[in-house]
Amino acid sequence: MQTILELKNIGYSYHSLHGETRALTNISFGVQEGEFIAIVGPSGCGKSTLLSIIAGLLSPEQGTIVFNNPDGSLAYPRIGYMLQRDHLFEWRTVYKNVILGLEINHMMTPGRLETVERLLTDYGLEKFRDKRPSELSGGMKQRAALIRTLALDPQLLLLDEPFSALDYQTRLFVSADICRLIRAAGKTMVIITHDLSEAISLADRVIILSNRPATVKAEMPIHLTLKDDSPLASRNAPEFQQYFNQLWEDLNNDG
Repeated sequence: MQTILELKNIGYSYHSLHGETRALTNISFGVQEGEFIAIVGPSGCGKSTLLSIIAGLLSPEQGTIVFNNPDGSLAYPRIGYMLQRDHLFEWRTVYKNVILGLEINHMMTPGRLETVERLLTDYGLEKFRDKRPSELSGGMKQRAALIRTLALDPQLLLLDEPFSALDYQTRLFVSADICRLIRAAGKTMVIITHDLSEAISLADRVIILSNRPATVKAEMPIHLTLKDDSPLASRNAPEFQQYFNQLWEDLNNDG
């Protein structure tokens, strides 16, 4: 597989009148096309800052980010960024919400709108297209937010704890369902999560960050031997508990 994203010695600090707060230091890792990466680390270590740098919303103070576009161009890739909250507008219907990005970017082509229709069907929202966000469950809102992101056909999906606002049972089913559909679409994904079980069940590889200023403590490839490789079933894999214990040890080992 081709490496589509490379972070090389990324560093970043926040500056205020009271001084400098170092957030990231010497962050280096790559992401391959079609790979699912989970990033875990202590609360406040700079995970969201790192995602904002990858998205191009912040510029690193040290290091470089290299994108290897399939066409060989140097253009910044199309990135979809999904946050913890769905940010759906109540005055717009579900359909009007999911095409918002297309409207803003003047991309309301027949092909794009056809993709939206297919996504509404795939994500089980076709019967709710004329509803308002307040009429949807939390899981449905997250599905609508993801459709809005996917409608722009991003090359790289960045998810910042997108399921954290859901109750535990809904989170299990929605995260598994959404990630199954993202894999089926052949997308590349980087997700931040505090849930170690979620990281193991969804990701091909887990990046463990240290306390602030964050650096990469370890990388853990995930290989689960299970005939049913769905995110829910993967929690029953014989290797699952071993991965969990190792992640817990890496996160809590200050050495």
